[in-house]
Amino acid sequence: MAKPAPKVIGVLSEPAPPTWWRAHRHQVLLAAGLLVGFYLGTQGPGGQTPVSPRPGHTTPGTPTPTPHTPRPQQTIDLFT
Repeated sequence: MAKPAPKVIGVLSEPAPPTWWRAHRHQVLLAAGLLVGFYLGTQGPGGQTPVSPRPGHTTPGTPTPTPHTPRPQQTIDLFT
């Protein structure tokens, strides 16, 4: 006896092209993750100590003049 012919279950065809979201979702999620990370990284103290105002002086400082001594001139002879 001969085997019966196999039945056709389905027909293979090319899948539909992906939608815009399915093709670009990794890029959209990457950009969103970078923006959220930047936002979270720039918020709050983040390990920085707050700057407190420096106390004011009660008496004015006296400037101490420093004498200016000129440096000796060095000459370079280019033709020797």
